[in-house]
Amino acid sequence: MPLAEVVRSGFVEGRHRGHLVLLAPDGSVEFALGDPGVAVFPRSSNKPMQAAAILRAGLALKGERLAIAAASHSGETFHRELVREMLAEFHLSEEQLGCPVDLPLDPVEAEAYLAAGGVRERVAMNCSGKHTAMLAASALNGWSLEDYLDPGHPLQRLVHTAVEEAAGEPVTAVGTDGCGAPLMAIGLTGLARAFRSFVLAEPGSAERRVADAMRAHPEYVAGTRRPDTWLMREVPGALSKMGAEAVQAVALPDGRALAFKVEDGATRALGPVLARVLRLAGVDAPVLDRIGHAPLLGGGQEVGAVRAAF
Repeated sequence: MPLAEVVRSGFVEGRHRGHLVLLAPDGSVEFALGDPGVAVFPRSSNKPMQAAAILRAGLALKGERLAIAAASHSGETFHRELVREMLAEFHLSEEQLGCPVDLPLDPVEAEAYLAAGGVRERVAMNCSGKHTAMLAASALNGWSLEDYLDPGHPLQRLVHTAVEEAAGEPVTAVGTDGCGAPLMAIGLTGLARAFRSFVLAEPGSAERRVADAMRAHPEYVAGTRRPDTWLMREVPGALSKMGAEAVQAVALPDGRALAFKVEDGATRALGPVLARVLRLAGVDAPVLDRIGHAPLLGGGQEVGAVRAAF
């Protein structure tokens, strides 16, 4: 099903197909395109569930530290500084992180980082906050640190359970994410249900603590130039997390929730599709214009755009 189309100089030169589901406040399916039950790897949209598992393991994170544990951070200076502070607090070293070395995810930050003489490092990798928290939770429980990314590790078994409970369905496949962590596949509707369960969870529960930290500190979940941050800042109560290969999940405080996957992994389609489905969900906020703007350039001038096709 086409979710977005690429329009250049008035001519549709391409389409991005995918699957989408929007849940009503009571959790029923209100709107769907494609196959709303299709199994997907949520990629980093799984991070709230991973963070909840870390809390269940007993690691007492809160505030910015909990937000960055659920983050795909941009690698900005304040992200790298907080990860280093957490490593020191938990008596860990950067070399123990299982994520690969990388440059900051945000291209503006990456240019500044390289200009200042920065090199690829694990702390700059967008998942370094999650990996730091996973290591710390393992150390707290006396679990092995060397194999904390093994799917059979006690922490990863907790993650598996947290994903299934939040989604309300079994994990259908287990793979390896780009950062090296185990990755659990669930249905797209299950992903929307998971985000809905976090915003509606009882105060003080692991799920609600994660949702509250992410919403209170969205710049640590993403970065200063990222749609997840903009949305959580400007739409009260919204919980938002994108994932690689063009996955997006959002829950609103009234229980509405959405999830979609662009089949070809084109992230340029995320903003237009997200803005459109949020409007269908009744959100009316100026930030949607910003999120949905995906211009196409010709000779350095805007000559078209990627736009929602529904």
